[in-house]
Amino acid sequence: MNRIVWSLAGALILTVAGCGGPAMEPPRATITSARYCCTAGHAAARQEAIMRTAAELVGARTIEVKGRRISYDCAGVTRAIYLPHGIDLYESDAGDHQANGVRLIYAHVRQHGRIHQGPVVRPGDLIFFDNTWDYNGDGLVNDPLTHVGVVERVEADGTVVFISRVAEAIERFRMNLAKPHIHRAEDGRIVNDHMRRKRGDDADGTNYLTGELFAAFGTRVAQETTD
Repeated sequence: MNRIVWSLAGALILTVAGCGGPAMEPPRATITSARYCCTAGHAAARQEAIMRTAAELVGARTIEVKGRRISYDCAGVTRAIYLPHGIDLYESDAGDHQANGVRLIYAHVRQHGRIHQGPVVRPGDLIFFDNTWDYNGDGLVNDPLTHVGVVERVEADGTVVFISRVAEAIERFRMNLAKPHIHRAEDGRIVNDHMRRKRGDDADGTNYLTGELFAAFGTRVAQETTD
């Protein structure tokens, strides 16, 4: 079993459920139509360092900080990626202690950074998704902010490669907003990974691919230079 252990002085690790939670605001309509995105932007040195930390975790199944195991869900892993760089993504003035980890991260970035739709995306940026599972169990597609990951790079065709914990391991995934309903391109390359499992009781119109479930990007680290 792969294991990553980091020592972070003064880091406080909370066990907050990370990749789901009740809707705290009216659900947003997930963007599913094809659109222009994305292009690679210049990454500051700190962003590149965050991206490298994420890459080091690919394949890991256990993460510990100062001997304490971090919640092994998408939000906990994303938080762990940023902690060595002096940023606790769970800190914000949102004031809602019942929020799930993904929503805590979203609130933090909205307060300390920028939530956006691209088209410029940088390594180390955050990527948020809606409706990746039926958290509230009502059988409807109405579960905003249920997944988060960290951008590694943007490929020449606009496909965003990001790192996240899905299912049983931390892996690389792909999303192409210009082709949101396509899993594989004609040449066989995956352009949108499956992010939601298909179930027999899924509601009509349920989406499954990353490009269909995309909610927003988040930039937490300020740029040292402009594009």
